[in-house]
Amino acid sequence: MTQAHELRDTGLALGSGEQALSTWRISLPLIVGIYVYLLTLYQGSVLNLLLLDGDTYWHVAAGRWILAHQAIPSADPFSHTMPGVPWVAHEWLSEVLLALAHEFAGWTGVVALTGLAFATTAALLTRALLAHLVPARALLLAVAAVMMVVPHLLARPHILSMPLLMLWTIGLVRAADAGRAPSLWLLPVMAVWANAHGGFTLGLALTLAFALEAALDGWRRGEMTRALKSWGLFFGLAVCASVLTPQGPNGLVFTWHVMVESQYALSRIGEWASPDFHRFQPLAVWLLGGLAVVLHQGLRLPPVRLLLVLGLIYLSLKHMRNIELLGLLAPLFVAAPLATQWRQAAQLARPDGIARRLGALAPRAGAAAAAFACLMVVPATLLQARLRPVELPLQAVPVRALEAALRAGAQGPVLNAYNWGGYLIYSDIAVFIDGRAEMYGDAFFKKYIDAMSLTQPASFEPLLAKYRITWTLLSPDTPAVALLDRNPNWKRVHADDTAVVHMRRSHTPEGTP
Repeated sequence: MTQAHELRDTGLALGSGEQALSTWRISLPLIVGIYVYLLTLYQGSVLNLLLLDGDTYWHVAAGRWILAHQAIPSADPFSHTMPGVPWVAHEWLSEVLLALAHEFAGWTGVVALTGLAFATTAALLTRALLAHLVPARALLLAVAAVMMVVPHLLARPHILSMPLLMLWTIGLVRAADAGRAPSLWLLPVMAVWANAHGGFTLGLALTLAFALEAALDGWRRGEMTRALKSWGLFFGLAVCASVLTPQGPNGLVFTWHVMVESQYALSRIGEWASPDFHRFQPLAVWLLGGLAVVLHQGLRLPPVRLLLVLGLIYLSLKHMRNIELLGLLAPLFVAAPLATQWRQAAQLARPDGIARRLGALAPRAGAAAAAFACLMVVPATLLQARLRPVELPLQAVPVRALEAALRAGAQGPVLNAYNWGGYLIYSDIAVFIDGRAEMYGDAFFKKYIDAMSLTQPASFEPLLAKYRITWTLLSPDTPAVALLDRNPNWKRVHADDTAVVHMRRSHTPEGTP
């Protein structure tokens, strides 16, 4: 099903002269991409939202370590609690890109790289939807997807790998819609994805789902064996491509380690919580809007695609970090079947002015227009960097507290808040704990939480002694802070709205206030 076919069916057919691409023609995906990039730049430089997560900082530090050593770490180089414990930077490619962006343009470079990845994803989604849907519907679904990504829009590998997720899924959907196996040109996408983010296992799972759909369609046509052979071959090659990483086959079980063996840690990490519907949630709008469309128009989905959409809804309700997957992938799954039903049910009508204007933006952008738009993004980024450089969010990063601790002579093993481990690693300080929950394991994580929250007060002092802690960097609302305040062996040397620093008196230099 081509875009021209869709436009003819909806009364938006373009003349032969109009169909010829002008070198200066702009397109809807190009507009969406530029808007999303500028939105990301605004979120990162003006609102300071892209650097709120502590994991960003250790990802940059890991990329810096890889570039300095020209190797991928195989054991933990960043903590004083897990020295020598096996740990492979499975997202090394994204981390290197983040480190290079930071080296080249500081935190503005990190934000710009994130914006480029997000903008590319949004543009690819819009272009894929225009193959089946009229521009107004494609734009509506693309905007909804952007809204569902924004709450989790952070300078981290999951955003950098989004274009790969989109390319892979578009390739699978197009192959399924055409009744063939996916192109082998997708395999390099899987190889790069597996080195950029652990979510590549979702791509393998989607491949199995569409292989099942192809097998069912083949069974109805008497060609089930051919479908199984072609999709089975592609899946086998995709698995081979996915193990071309420093972890090798072990990378395939990373998702299992995170989702199954780290249940306690996941229950304590904010992004793995369920959405809070007491606050505005784009997910609620998406669910209610989708339900309204289905009930009003009686739309139906093929069984496998229905299961895929339901599975994404379940994942979104279970973990808020999966909401973005629902927004980005569900439109690709439903576009073709829904477009067919909408065309069959629709009466040909003369399009209004808005529909005509959007229809004119459906063809691909001309080369000159695309190049000019991309070039305009560069001065916009440089202007933003000059007028308002990206700064670290002091409300979320303990910059002042760490500076005060170092001035006071803090040295030796630190007991730090979980969220600040990444920033300490970035600052070249060995940490007690950080966002690599899969490396620390549930048992260690639980001991840490019990000690910090004083769930087991008697465990706090032994924890300090076991790891020979000489200073602490904790949130003011951490129950253990009050215990340190009352302990004569410890001295508070700094406090602000973000963090409190204590030092063991035997390690406090003379004259420290």
